[in-house]
Amino acid sequence: MTHKPAATRTEDLAIHECWALLRGVSVGRLAVWDGDHPDIFPINYTVDHGTLIFRTGEGTKLAAVRGGHPVALEADGVDPDTGIAWSVVVKGSGQLLTSTEDLLDSFSLRLFPWHSGRKDNFVRIVPTAVTGRRFQVTQPAEWWTAQANTHRAAPE
Repeated sequence: MTHKPAATRTEDLAIHECWALLRGVSVGRLAVWDGDHPDIFPINYTVDHGTLIFRTGEGTKLAAVRGGHPVALEADGVDPDTGIAWSVVVKGSGQLLTSTEDLLDSFSLRLFPWHSGRKDNFVRIVPTAVTGRRFQVTQPAEWWTAQANTHRAAPE
């Protein structure tokens, strides 16, 4: 008889917990629609009054926002001491900041892009949905199989 460990419980997070976690990190992955397919980019962001703000230059992200396509941002983290992980997804619309007041306010935000280059455009993600979950990371010994070490015929 084999003993199989109980499935790890996933906890759905309340919206206020999602926002607290989003405030605790500054990097997420932004998903946008690019012509006929989705694309995803790592971005620096900050929380601002129930929205997310990021900076960008000309390119795919800005074109998607200008095109009116919905966007999604995912941020996550894990506590290395406890093995508790979390993931938050924000879905909504991206709005290019154009008013003088909005632009002046955005300069006071702690928003520092990692990548150099001109990032003169400020975009606000206005959420239509915010969801999150927390769970215990499963130890590799519970999911690792002997087949994971087998030689593959072609590189991946």
